Amino acid sequence: MSVLIVGSIGLDTIETPFGKKQDILGGSAIHAAVAASFYGPAAVAGVAGSDFPKEHLDFLGQRKIDVSGIQIIDGKTFRWSGYYEFDMNQAHTRDTQLNVYTRFKPELPESFRDCNYVFLANFDPELQLKVLQQVKKPKLVAMDTMNFWIENKRQALHKVIRHVDLLLLNDGEARQFMETPNLPIAAARLLKLGPKSVIIKKGEHGALYFSDKGYFSAPSYPQDQLRDPTGAGDSFAGGLIGYLAGSDDLSEDNIRRAIIVGSVMASFNIEDFSLDRMKRLTRREIQERFSEFKRFSEFEAIGALQ
Repeated sequence: MSVLIVGSIGLDTIETPFGKKQDILGGSAIHAAVAASFYGPAAVAGVAGSDFPKEHLDFLGQRKIDVSGIQIIDGKTFRWSGYYEFDMNQAHTRDTQLNVYTRFKPELPESFRDCNYVFLANFDPELQLKVLQQVKKPKLVAMDTMNFWIENKRQALHKVIRHVDLLLLNDGEARQFMETPNLPIAAARLLKLGPKSVIIKKGEHGALYFSDKGYFSAPSYPQDQLRDPTGAGDSFAGGLIGYLAGSDDLSEDNIRRAIIVGSVMASFNIEDFSLDRMKRLTRREIQERFSEFKRFSEFEAIGALQ
């Protein structure tokens, strides 16, 4: 097993200017695991209710994702309902039902504990810490978070960040957490908390990477097909860590390459609702889009100014 992904598993009801879908497969762990599975073996740990459709587990199995860490307990699966207007960067929540998520106690199968790469998708930082106490000697631990945990569990968030190698969060969360409007300053402060590197996601404006070895700005894809942005950040993270695990190379050059891979996966995720686009995605399409990223990001150095 290469990548362990722990996070939420849910059923979403989503409305965008391009349609509405009810009780569709979602959750941070699911989006991340599917993206990661294109680059090698992945495993998911989380909790779902007894109402969770078997067809979703079958789909994950078809992607060769190990679902033995998904706890199925009596009750209803976590549900989120929201909508987007024409500013698709902003999700508006209509309803959140935690349901069985409130009873989630991470207990990793023994086979999961030797994983080399771990991604703690967005969920309670106290539970993220419990996961880290169970894994043995991973080569890389990455984590995501959100404004809710920044506002309500700041102390626990500080604790878990000290134990991770790579921290991912969006630009608004970085500003909120570090109490500054300046992203480079926010990143510098985040690095002082313990991680080796920080990625600040900027949605349709790409992503920024900071470490003590340098800085990298990744573009976004000039998207002409956009139906549902839910899970884009998780697909970005899953593609990134999946690629790193598959290549088993943590050099700065490869991390930068992995960030572009993450952007590629996110760009496909948003082209349809839920995981529908990922279900028909091919390796050839991924390779072609990666090449497009390289083409439109490349430029020659200017000559000496007179």
